Amino acid sequence: MKQILLSKNGAVKRILLATIFVASGWIFCSAGNASLPADTLVKVVKFYPNPATSYINFEFPTNIDRSYSISIYSFSGKKMKEMPVSSAKMTVILSDDFYRGIYIFQLHDKAGKLIEAGKFQVAR
Repeated sequence: MKQILLSKNGAVKRILLATIFVASGWIFCSAGNASLPADTLVKVVKFYPNPATSYINFEFPTNIDRSYSISIYSFSGKKMKEMPVSSAKMTVILSDDFYRGIYIFQLHDKAGKLIEAGKFQVAR
């Protein structure tokens, strides 16, 4: 009987800790977003058309660091493309590997730090 109580208490402790962890993460994220005024969030990447069918354009400021790279991932996490930012406007041809669905792009600096991320839809 004592062993059953200990296992129940252990399960209750794990659930309580998980709840506190999730709640603290939610509070941290919402507080972090609330502390920044909306007009200070600067978007580096413009992308269109969204939804895309056969291509998608990425536009960057003319003074963008050429050591940046952009990666595109499927919604399941598969890396579809990675390319250096070579100009202020890049067109990515969506080959047959790009099925209908949601895709994520990430802009990284040369150290691998995430600069910006976004999502777009492919509608075929």
